[in-house]
Amino acid sequence: MIGKSIEENEVLNNIVQAEPILNQSLIEVINDLEESFSDRLLRFIDEKGMTDVQTYKRATIDRRLFSKIRNEEGYTPKKKTVIAFTISLKLNVDVTNELLSAGGYTLSHSSKFDVIIEYFIKEGSYSIHEINEALLTFEKHKLSMH
Repeated sequence: MIGKSIEENEVLNNIVQAEPILNQSLIEVINDLEESFSDRLLRFIDEKGMTDVQTYKRATIDRRLFSKIRNEEGYTPKKKTVIAFTISLKLNVDVTNELLSAGGYTLSHSSKFDVIIEYFIKEGSYSIHEINEALLTFEKHKLSMH
C-alpha cells in the first residue's frame, strides 16, 4: 500500500463517511495504483543489467535530474526525458509505451516528434545523435538534455 499524507487520509475519511459504497471502491482504486514512474524506470535499468550512471549518461540526462527522479516520490520528468531514458535503455515500442504510460504520457501518431522516435525504435537505432539529427531536421527540437 502506498503511504498517504495526513490530508489525503482526511479527505478519504470524509469521502468514506459521505458515500460508503462509492468511496470504498475509490479507496480500492487509489490503493491499487500501478508502479510509479521512478520504480518502473529503476526496474527496467536493473532488468537491462545497467547502472544508474550508464543509463543517465547514455540518455544525456543530468545527474541531479536523475537523483530527483530516484528520490522524490511522485516526481515525473518531462516526456522528452522519459523518451531519452527509453532510448538509453534500448526499449522496444511496447516497453517504451509502458514507461511513458507510467509517467502519464504516450506516443501519438499525430505528433511528428513521437513518430520520429517510434521510427528509430522500430528500426533498432538507439543513437541519440542520429535521433537528434532527425528531430532537428523535421521538428526543430532535440532529445538531448544537455
